Amino acid sequence: MDILFAGTPDFAAACLNSLITSEHQIVGVVTQPDKPGKRGRELKPCPVKQVALNNNLRVVQPERLSVSALRDFTADVMVVAAYGQILTSEVLNWPTFGCINVHTSLLPRWRGAAPVQRAILSGDLQTGVCIMQMDEGLDTGDILAQVKVPVSPLETTESLFGKLQMAGTECLLNTIQQLAEGTATPLPQSKTGITYAKKISIAEALINWESPQVQLDRFVRAFNPDPIAYTYLDGLRIKVWQAEISDPITGNDPGTIVDVNASGITVACLDGHFLLTRIQLPIGKGSILSGQDILNARRDIFKPGKRFNSS
Repeated sequence: MDILFAGTPDFAAACLNSLITSEHQIVGVVTQPDKPGKRGRELKPCPVKQVALNNNLRVVQPERLSVSALRDFTADVMVVAAYGQILTSEVLNWPTFGCINVHTSLLPRWRGAAPVQRAILSGDLQTGVCIMQMDEGLDTGDILAQVKVPVSPLETTESLFGKLQMAGTECLLNTIQQLAEGTATPLPQSKTGITYAKKISIAEALINWESPQVQLDRFVRAFNPDPIAYTYLDGLRIKVWQAEISDPITGNDPGTIVDVNASGITVACLDGHFLLTRIQLPIGKGSILSGQDILNARRDIFKPGKRFNSS
C-alpha cells in the first residue's frame, strides 16, 4: 500500500521506522513545524522529521494541515501517530482508505492527548494500543485492532512508552496488511468506560506534599521524563526524577525533610514518608544527584527540619 505518514514525537518515529522496513511504500511524511530546542533558539527537527530525512522521504510541515498541503501526494491510507493536530473532514476523507490512528490506550478509556501519563496517574494495571479508523470526533472512531500491555508497579511514562512502541508497531503492520487484503473489521467503541486524558502542563507537575504516598509515587513516575515532578526549597526549584514509598508512619508536617542519607532524602507526606532517590538542582552543572551525591556536595541545602513548599 502507498502510505502517507503523519506524526511528531519518538513514539511516532518508531511507528514510521516500522513502516519504512515493511513491504509498503511511504509516499511522504507530515509533521509539525520545527521548534526551538530546550537549550537555545535554534530550530530543531522533531524525531519523525529526523527519521524521514535519514530515509530520504519528502516532508511537509504545515502550520495547519489541509488538503492543499497534500496535493502532490497520492496515498491509499494515511497513518497518524501523535501528530498533534485535529484533522478536518476533508483530510480524513482524502486517502482511499481514510486515516487510521495509532493511539496509546485501550479506547474508549483515555481518549485525548496524554493517555500514557493518565494511565500511570490513575494506577491502571493495564493499558495498550488501539489502531482506530479516524472520524471527526476526539478519538471516537471504530477500532480496527488493539493489543493489551501490562503496567508494572515501577512503570514510568518513558518505560511504558517503550513497551507500547513494541506492541503498537506490530499491531499497526498487521492492520495495514488487513486493509490491503480487505479483511479489516472495524468495531464501534463501547459507550461505557469513556475517560479523557487532557494534555499535561508543567504547572500540574508541582508536587503537593499533602498527598498520600501512593499518589506521590504515581506522580513522580507519570511525569518522568517530561515535564518531571518538581518542588521548591529555599526558592530553588528541585526536580524529582525518581522516588519511592518509605515508612508508613510520620509525625512531621507534610513536606518536611526527615533524613538525608546515601539512599536519598526522606520527606514527610500525608500518610508516611517518601524517599527521593534521584533529584536535580538548578545550580552547578544541573546533574541528576543520588543520595550519596547530596551527602558529598549538597548536604547544607537539604538539612533535616527544612520544608519543601510550592513556591
